[in-house]
Amino acid sequence: MAKARRPVTRNSCTVFIFITAFWNNTQPFEESGFSAIYSNRFLNQFPKNLPAETTVLDLSHNNISQLQISEFRYILRLQVLNLSHNVIQELDFSVFQYNEDLEHLDLSHNVLQTLSCHPALSLRHLNLTYNNYTDMPICPEIDMPKLQYLGLGAKRILGSDFSALAHLLLDTLFLSLEGLSEYKAKSIPVFNTKTIQLVLHPHKDFRILTDLELNATESLELFNIHDTQVNELRMFLLSRSGRLLNLTLNNMQCSWEELLSILQAAWETTVEHLVISNATWMDATNANNFNYTETSLKTLVIKQTIITSIKSDPQYMYRIFSDMNITALTISGAKLIHMLCPSKPSHFTYLCFSYNLLTDAVFESCNNLTLLEMLILPVNQLKHLIKMSLMTSHMKSLKYLDVSQNLLQYKDHEKGCHWGENLAELNLSSNQLSDSVFHCLPVNIQKLDLQHNQISRIPKEIVELRALEELNLAFNRLTDLPGCGQFTSLRLLNTENNSIVAPSSKFYHTCPRIREVKAENNPFRCSCEIREFIDLRKQGLVVLVGWPEFYQCEYPEDVRGIWLEDFHVSELVCNLTLLIAVVLVIIVVSVAIVCFLCIYLDIPWYLKMMWQWTQVKRRIWKNYPEDFPDDIEFHAFISYSEHDSDWVKNVLIPNLEKEDGSIRICQHERNFIAGKSIVENIIDCIEKSYRSIFVLSPNFVQSEWCHYELYFAHHKLFRENTSSLILLLLEPIPPYIIPAKYYKLKALMAKRTYMEWPAEKSKHGLFWANLRAAVHIRLPET
Repeated sequence: MAKARRPVTRNSCTVFIFITAFWNNTQPFEESGFSAIYSNRFLNQFPKNLPAETTVLDLSHNNISQLQISEFRYILRLQVLNLSHNVIQELDFSVFQYNEDLEHLDLSHNVLQTLSCHPALSLRHLNLTYNNYTDMPICPEIDMPKLQYLGLGAKRILGSDFSALAHLLLDTLFLSLEGLSEYKAKSIPVFNTKTIQLVLHPHKDFRILTDLELNATESLELFNIHDTQVNELRMFLLSRSGRLLNLTLNNMQCSWEELLSILQAAWETTVEHLVISNATWMDATNANNFNYTETSLKTLVIKQTIITSIKSDPQYMYRIFSDMNITALTISGAKLIHMLCPSKPSHFTYLCFSYNLLTDAVFESCNNLTLLEMLILPVNQLKHLIKMSLMTSHMKSLKYLDVSQNLLQYKDHEKGCHWGENLAELNLSSNQLSDSVFHCLPVNIQKLDLQHNQISRIPKEIVELRALEELNLAFNRLTDLPGCGQFTSLRLLNTENNSIVAPSSKFYHTCPRIREVKAENNPFRCSCEIREFIDLRKQGLVVLVGWPEFYQCEYPEDVRGIWLEDFHVSELVCNLTLLIAVVLVIIVVSVAIVCFLCIYLDIPWYLKMMWQWTQVKRRIWKNYPEDFPDDIEFHAFISYSEHDSDWVKNVLIPNLEKEDGSIRICQHERNFIAGKSIVENIIDCIEKSYRSIFVLSPNFVQSEWCHYELYFAHHKLFRENTSSLILLLLEPIPPYIIPAKYYKLKALMAKRTYMEWPAEKSKHGLFWANLRAAVHIRLPET
């Protein structure tokens, strides 16, 4: 699982942008595209067989001591070369004569002593600082017309060492003079450069600032200012009439009074932006004689500078800053425990007091910050959200508030949140807020950052935030995507690194304007529910930020690590309605096929005949020959109508008796005894026969004698409790043609299974086999 990417927020007061062409030195060697990274490879010489397409080459932090022209003539497209932190002693720029596209060259932190010049028409960035130069490594005539950044350093500055730089139109000139041991006054000319970065000697004062002219310079950054240089710096600021707009003072060592003197001097110059960074411990006093005259200063930044008031009343120190008539003030990392409200309506539009010790009492009931638009208070000791809301209620112009990385809480029982009416962006990230925070939010908020809190859900009973467009809920405890019932204008939702297992797509139906969702690094359960969420992206309804590499299955175990993009499950499995419909269709089709086959192949008839054959065999197995009376002489007595005699004589009897004589049939024409009445013969034949076969047809029901025979056979059936009666249906008999007096026949046909004479010849064999099995029994020998 990839690491979570925390979204960029404005948690700090000053934004620094570093642009680098090199990878981290801890990375192993890689060649990718047109970049070759050989940093920290313990190389003693230039690597061989570099790709001809190389444009970026990093050889920093190695032991390379020499450069040859033959090493560069094959990488003609080289643009960026980093040779810092090596042991190069000599450099002849002619080694780069074939590299006409070379723009960035870093040779800092080597042991260079000599430098031979050669035209470098494309070079824009050249860094030669922190080497072993005694004098400034400057060619008499520098032929670098596109040069924008130049870094130099030396141990001594004498005479006209900088004369060759006077004509250069640089963007930035960096002078590292902390190792300076000898300096001749008036050796620094007027530079035509917009930005000068000057590192002074931390312990010696060479009066360099006295000679520094800033006619064309707009930005000046000074490093290593100690107490002996404070007065020189103050005089420098007051005596120069250039167009200096930006002044940065790093690594200062001064007292509180000296700091105020520098502030007062800068107050009266053209400087618009003043930054004081990494000053030493300063103990404020009760003195408060700062002159707030009209000034060009707009922005004051004091960072990483601890100001205390051990020997004085802190009110004086707070008042110095709170009453400044500037637009932007930053005091960061100074361990401030409070800040006063301005004593009169203030010009502040931007205030930043990050990384301090401010409490909920800051700006309490303050009515003089009506122009304030941005207030930045991260990493302090703020605890009560309701007090923060009351603080902003007096700030009528406040649009952005950052109170992230504090200890803020809001309890359900608390009432009375009143935010500034124009507050549009609120950063409450990295606090101790729970679900109840949604009961204390500005009604006109547009961007809300609640990441890194303890939110598990969004309550339904909250104030409707109709203007909210962006909501950040990353790194909380959510188990599902929140709906937009109260955020009808929401466009961007961030829920990455929560506990969302099966995000519901229903949230989209309540979020008609949602266009972008960040849900990376959640423990997704890949099942039917996840398909609807994935379909939102496939249909183009929502853009999933970080797709697909940060969306992986966590559950179940067999699909863990699979990207959601590669997870597939059948629509049939997930759609219950479709599944039921398909099952019903299959059942209906199967029944239809079975019915068709039954009709076409007459399967029920075969099953019926097989069942009858099985039942007959079962009865035969149970009944042994000795169980039958000795007077049984025939296997079957046949009762039929005279109209059906042709079929009986020519079809039925021949197929039953055959030639082997194994079955003997009792027929009235050949077995009735003369002299006996018909009734006596019928009874006698039925008594002497194992079975009685009745050939049923419409003719049968019209025969009076057939009815008598059926009656006597039925009587025997009940008397002996046997199943000696066999009904053979020769032709279908409609129930309505059976006379009412033949109720026994109706009853028998309704209760007993009868055999039907099949019209198809293919069924005759099974019919005869079944019938013979029904009448076959071993008769006693006569």
